Amino acid sequence: MKAANAPAPRPPRKPRDTRPPAPPLPEFEKLDQAHRAALEMLQAFDRLIEHLDDRGLDDTARASAKEILAFFNGPGRDHHAQEEAQVFPVLLASGDAELVQHVHRLQQDHGWLDEDWHELAPQIEGIAAGYNWYDLAMLRNALPIYTALHHDHIALEETVVYPAARAARAAIEAGQKARTA
Repeated sequence: MKAANAPAPRPPRKPRDTRPPAPPLPEFEKLDQAHRAALEMLQAFDRLIEHLDDRGLDDTARASAKEILAFFNGPGRDHHAQEEAQVFPVLLASGDAELVQHVHRLQQDHGWLDEDWHELAPQIEGIAAGYNWYDLAMLRNALPIYTALHHDHIALEETVVYPAARAARAAIEAGQKARTA
């Protein structure tokens, strides 16, 4: 028995317009992934120093040094350039004095992190190449400073700057959509 108030069958849906494929991964997720990778590499760096102290230079130390070099010379450095190009400009243009101050601090951090890496890199390059002239005391003294700066830097980005940049981007996109509607 058929119900009296049953809805009429729907006509077939019209095909959806084609649209460009979704982007591979939102930029903030990529930036967050780079932070996680940096923290992992800093832990690997700490383990390398302990390994050198306990066992000296061997194949394990050389492989670890190569991995650390590859990250901080590649994705680690690229990450800062991405932030400078994709995250900071919208905040610098925001007119929010506190956010601008945070961005200036992060830009200064990028310079310091780069300087610190330029000091550490030759030591790690030597280890990666199998040379015994590395200065373990220097590495032991420098790594905690380098690590602390990374931790402070990442915390400021992830708790203040990235959320503000996401909000600013969303407001800009909403404004653009409203103008085109």
